[in-house]
Amino acid sequence: MRELVILGSSSIVNPPNHHLPDGHRRHHHSPKPKPKQSVAPSRPIPTVHSRSPPLLSTVRYDITSPPDKSMLKYYSDLAAKLAADGRLREFSMIIESVAASGVDASDFVSLLALKPVGEGILQNLRDGNVRSVLEVFREVERLGVSPAKLVDEVSVELFQRECGRILKCQELPEIVEFMEILAGLGFSIKDIVQPMEIVKMCVDQRDPDMAVRYASIPPYDRMLFCTIISEFGKRKDLDSALTAYEAFMQILSSPNMYMCRAIVDVCGLCGEPMKSRLIYEGLLEKKITPNIYVFNSLMNVNAHDLTYIMHIYQNMQNLGVTADTTSHNIILKACCLAGRVDLAQDMYNTVKQLELAGTLKLDVFTYCTIIKVFADAKLWQMALKVKEDMLASGVTPNTYTWSSLISACGNAGLVEHAIQLFEEMLLSGCKPNSQCCNILLHACVEARQYDRAFRLFQSWKKNGLQEALGDRCSSQTEDDVSEPISPKRDPLPTSNHWNFITKFPFAPTTTTYNILMEACGTDYQRAKSLMNEMKEEGLPPNQISWSILIHMCGASGDAELAVQTLKDMRMAGVQPDGIAYTTAIKVCVESRNLQLAFSLFAEMKRYLIKPDLVTYNTLLRARTRYGSLREVQQCLAIYQEMRKAGYNANDYYLKQLIEEWCEGVIQHNGPRQDRSSGQTGTATGRPHNLLLEKVAAHLQNGISGRVAINLQGLTKVESRIVVLAVLRMIKENYTLGHPVNDDISIILGVDEVGAAESAKNGSELRDTILKLVQNDLGLQVLASLPGSPVNMKISQKKHPDSSSPILEEERVGRTNKMVSSSSTRRPVMLQRLKITKESLHHWVQKRAGTFST
Repeated sequence: MRELVILGSSSIVNPPNHHLPDGHRRHHHSPKPKPKQSVAPSRPIPTVHSRSPPLLSTVRYDITSPPDKSMLKYYSDLAAKLAADGRLREFSMIIESVAASGVDASDFVSLLALKPVGEGILQNLRDGNVRSVLEVFREVERLGVSPAKLVDEVSVELFQRECGRILKCQELPEIVEFMEILAGLGFSIKDIVQPMEIVKMCVDQRDPDMAVRYASIPPYDRMLFCTIISEFGKRKDLDSALTAYEAFMQILSSPNMYMCRAIVDVCGLCGEPMKSRLIYEGLLEKKITPNIYVFNSLMNVNAHDLTYIMHIYQNMQNLGVTADTTSHNIILKACCLAGRVDLAQDMYNTVKQLELAGTLKLDVFTYCTIIKVFADAKLWQMALKVKEDMLASGVTPNTYTWSSLISACGNAGLVEHAIQLFEEMLLSGCKPNSQCCNILLHACVEARQYDRAFRLFQSWKKNGLQEALGDRCSSQTEDDVSEPISPKRDPLPTSNHWNFITKFPFAPTTTTYNILMEACGTDYQRAKSLMNEMKEEGLPPNQISWSILIHMCGASGDAELAVQTLKDMRMAGVQPDGIAYTTAIKVCVESRNLQLAFSLFAEMKRYLIKPDLVTYNTLLRARTRYGSLREVQQCLAIYQEMRKAGYNANDYYLKQLIEEWCEGVIQHNGPRQDRSSGQTGTATGRPHNLLLEKVAAHLQNGISGRVAINLQGLTKVESRIVVLAVLRMIKENYTLGHPVNDDISIILGVDEVGAAESAKNGSELRDTILKLVQNDLGLQVLASLPGSPVNMKISQKKHPDSSSPILEEERVGRTNKMVSSSSTRRPVMLQRLKITKESLHHWVQKRAGTFST
């Protein structure tokens, strides 16, 4: 038996008893006597329509048998009034009770007045009672009736609008859950809210899991999968895009090539081409063959790596995927980026053959790309030949094609040919843009025709193209007329016959003013006025503009002005880049203000701006000689930083400067001794970086602890330089108040007992160091020989038949331990020399007055 409890209100009229079945008649119970209480006089209760009315009466219905048609109508009216009053819980109880009595639920719903029901649902939605609405929908669905039938056509729009408002106010997990419930109840969620609104919320909150959960609501929309991946890519959120991609791949029974292409493009958009390769390899591991569009995206993302592009191109052929025009265009683009003119020309000939065979149809992008390859290489004649092929194939050149052709002549210094091509573009009906005009201005600047560049600029601004090009014949140079632009076609009409040409307004760009600033040469004030004019035109100067202005300070050697310009750049809201700093550093170096140059370098690193190869080379070549230990340490630190950054330094130049600085230790000892048979460098073809790293290691460690000079792996000349570098460091530190604290140990190398070649090399190196330290500098040296438990004092005497000094036995307080190798046949001994601290102390005292830093 189902009991229905109705919370009464004045808007609900209880049915009379005679209308109810026997089992539904009211039972009146005599109330129990209550104790008398002092109460206020009773007042009549007004009629109130409320969504949560007071408990006025309790009516109990026990439906044991199906009601007749009149009673069913009564219950439907009662349910509608409850719903209209916002009491959805009681509304659902009536439906459940009627259904339990055996009545067909569809019959009951058909008698409902949908308008008040819809109004009650909307009212609950407005009040935020989303759960109550969902409970009603679930109850109706259990009865086998679509919940959508509770909302009439008039209320559908309001219902959708209210759902959209709720979505904007709710948290993302609740929104997705709400969409899942509505979809499960038979509602079309696309009609309730636009999918992109949910996707944007997921992307904004960087929540790929919720995006996948929403997109997985049946029926699946595969294009929505691609959209989600692409939207994460636009926000440069590659991790979320990859998470969504992997989840979608698990959902789909078959791979979606649109989705694969989308994730590859996102890898390129986020600057992670290596991850696009992992996507491709993952498809191959799953025995999935990408289509041509995925291959094209993969090649385009990795266009900077020509070797990989050709590898993918070969894989396409092996997998039976036919390359299309776009594939070949991307290969040409990769050749252009790599500067491989030869390979680009071969590919161009290949696609021309395919076009003749009817396999391919070359488009304007193909011709534009190959023309740009030749233009960058200054092969202007070959670029013009491609233009002839283009016209013969029926492909009309566009603005970018003409720009590349003009650039080809401009890069070669053929200003007149460039202007002639510009005129031909106008005759063909192709409208030029600012880029075309900028290319012409740049051609004039490259040819040092600065006045002509300014005349063209002013004429274009005031009078359009007709008058500007009218002076071309008066400005020809020998280079401009050296070769005809095309021997097979008639010459172009002169500008005097161009009365029909429409004047195109010339809108200067920031690039335009940058080119004109370069045309100012060394006139800083004129360039500054151009920058002010640029600002008046509403064009903010960029980093290139300021770098050009800083560069012009170098002509006058005004380093202070260059630094001030750099500060003005930052105050103007333009953050200096590596080029701006490098330009200012170069100005300081050229004006011999090295302290300011190195301070700019330190400031550059404080702002986390990475130096490039030009920056490092500019600083390493800043000095023609070193005067102090600090200067050497400074440059060696830059050298090491440069190598760690992956740049190859010119070691020979730096090595020469350090060698000159090191030889300064003995410059006051009279004529310089022979420097190891007159050698001034290392062995032929041998890199110098080992020597510089050894010197840097010793000089940067300073004088803390005992100094041990390891000469293993160095030549005689390099060993001499390292020893001199350490001695000069000790000498300069002594003048600054740092005393000599310990001996200097010199490790000559490893001597294999019984190896004649090793013994010979070790003897030559030992003789070189002994001549340097004893003869040139007058220091006392002790030697530790392999197999000897004692230190040997090296005498100044020499054998009559040898130039080597004599070793005299001298007992010392401790013995040097022999270093042996794992070889039992040839024990390895470590050869050492030791310069005593007493000798060093006497030496630095004697030289302190004469040594100059």
